[in-house]
Amino acid sequence: MPKNPRFPPKPRRIEILAFPGVQLLDVAGPLQVFATANVIATKSGGAAPYDLQVVAPKGATVTTSAGLGLVTAPLPRARSTLDTLLVAGGAGVRKASTDKALVKWVQGRAAQARRVASVCTGAFLLGAAGLLDGKRAVTHWTECKELARRFPAIHVEPDPIFVQDGAVWSSAGITAGIDLALALVEQDIGREMALAVARHLVMFLKRPGGQAQFSVALSLQSAEDRFGTLHHWMSHHVGGDLSLPVLAQQAGMSERSFSRRYVEATGQTPARAVERLRVEAARRLLSDTRLPVKRIAARCGFGSEETMRRSFVRTLAATPQDYRARFSS
Repeated sequence: MPKNPRFPPKPRRIEILAFPGVQLLDVAGPLQVFATANVIATKSGGAAPYDLQVVAPKGATVTTSAGLGLVTAPLPRARSTLDTLLVAGGAGVRKASTDKALVKWVQGRAAQARRVASVCTGAFLLGAAGLLDGKRAVTHWTECKELARRFPAIHVEPDPIFVQDGAVWSSAGITAGIDLALALVEQDIGREMALAVARHLVMFLKRPGGQAQFSVALSLQSAEDRFGTLHHWMSHHVGGDLSLPVLAQQAGMSERSFSRRYVEATGQTPARAVERLRVEAARRLLSDTRLPVKRIAARCGFGSEETMRRSFVRTLAATPQDYRARFSS
């Protein structure tokens, strides 16, 4: 239990924006994290750190994409103070992001907030409000390309669980909103409270493996029919020679035919797939062992520590040393 939580003089106001067709867990997941922090704080004799409210246009009962109704409050006045505006996602976000009045409200409300965050496809509503222009952001892995297409000014990163760029946060698909909320609690009150909340909810404070939305092996499963055997072989030979000639030979194709068909099946080049597999293998070793970075680079087939560093920065926007400092057990 936190001994000296960093509570402000009064509770931090957090508003979670919902709309018809909102994803239930996008709202309920973060809401429960903040509510649990309140419970833990009050049980230890302190004040509740958060003032929570789910809001929606007209304050009507909002039907989620799961069919469950959420009781909401009307949209507050744009000039009233708040700490955090959190925008949920869901099937209804497309319509919500074309609602000019709602987009204008988000813009005004964000201007009053200390920070703004989106869960899953809530990033589209932040994008429509211009709040992600020039910033790094993430959304559900199936929607990253669409987010980048619709809002070219956003630097979309498809891999992270959540992204912080200044006072703007965004999270990946659905349950990643819980990871994001835990990170916000940690920023507000401290690691001890965030860990207490995670334990109460029987979940990890930080997911094993850290940042990736899903494993590289999982992301390649769409091509299992054609390249499943090859991917299995690659994952067991990350430290070996995975050059184009070797992969083409392993697949029983010419290099030119293999390159073309591989991109068609996976949406990425063989070189990119190899890099991501090696980064994932290195991430596991950085998180779970104390092996020197140089040895990990050699074991994972990078050839040199500098090559691995460049791959990490390109893939995760973090150096191997930074990654280990954040995610090692």
